[in-house]
Amino acid sequence: MDRYERILALHRSLKSARLPVPLTRLMDDLGCSRATLYRDIAFLRDALGAPLESVEGGASFRYAEKDAERFELPGLWLSSEELHALTAAQQLLDRTGPGVLAAAIAPLKNRIDALLQRHAGGKRWPIERVRVLGSGTRRVDEAAFRMVASAVLERRRLRFEYLARSTNTATQRQVSPQRLTHYRDNWYLDAFDHEREGLRSFSVDRIRHARIEDAAALDHPDAELDTHFAASYGIFSGAPKAWATIRFSAKAARWVADEHWHSKQEGRLLPDGRYELRLPYSHARELLMDVLRHGPDAEVLEPTALREQLRSLLQLTAANYGD
Repeated sequence: MDRYERILALHRSLKSARLPVPLTRLMDDLGCSRATLYRDIAFLRDALGAPLESVEGGASFRYAEKDAERFELPGLWLSSEELHALTAAQQLLDRTGPGVLAAAIAPLKNRIDALLQRHAGGKRWPIERVRVLGSGTRRVDEAAFRMVASAVLERRRLRFEYLARSTNTATQRQVSPQRLTHYRDNWYLDAFDHEREGLRSFSVDRIRHARIEDAAALDHPDAELDTHFAASYGIFSGAPKAWATIRFSAKAARWVADEHWHSKQEGRLLPDGRYELRLPYSHARELLMDVLRHGPDAEVLEPTALREQLRSLLQLTAANYGD
């Protein structure tokens, strides 16, 4: 019996009982230990607001008589992460259409619907009223994407033409694919570039004329990939070159203090309500873009080079609007 089923069974036992229910009986009914039962009781009382009372020094439990009739469990128990995953999965499944996966996906969709109905007491929850919206999604060539995904999964080398946004020039690349990454609603290929002899990240929407080669891809250890691709801020890879310190106004602090920017970030609220955030970065571009979206409510304090780079960007931006 999982936790959901135990909580539901515990609620039903207490709801239907006319007298306090002994602890030993609850343990037998739920098939759990005393410690597990106490955790479930605490969750039912503290997290779900049940009018739960202990009797005889904790030997028995009951619902408070005056509140028992009014209390009901919430109909759908999903955390924010579970709801996001469920909604995203359903919307992605709906988007697949009549492709090669349609027949295999149909039973999965039915199982999701049945799970929701079971957790909702037989009702149908209008999950379509919860939306997962993309932001800044770029169009990907489906043929190129299939080639990239196949090379990653089949562990074979990939050759393609890459049109870099930074220079708008096309280069030929031969790589050993390592990972396919979905980041901020767009796809990236993490790979070892054989000509440049280093790990690189490629935006899949800029890949053209991809073809899979017969040669096996060179595999790099997960720890090395994590260090290279996840150590610095954003999608731009590489070992951190510096730590940035950004100060946000008291107004912006109400949002930023609750945001996750990087796994190694350090943040502190200042006495006047402002918020200081420290995090590692390798390339400044994406970090400065995220700072700029806060406008005058964000100030880069250090390092000096990053502060001067942001100052130059602001001056160039202001120049676009004349006097």
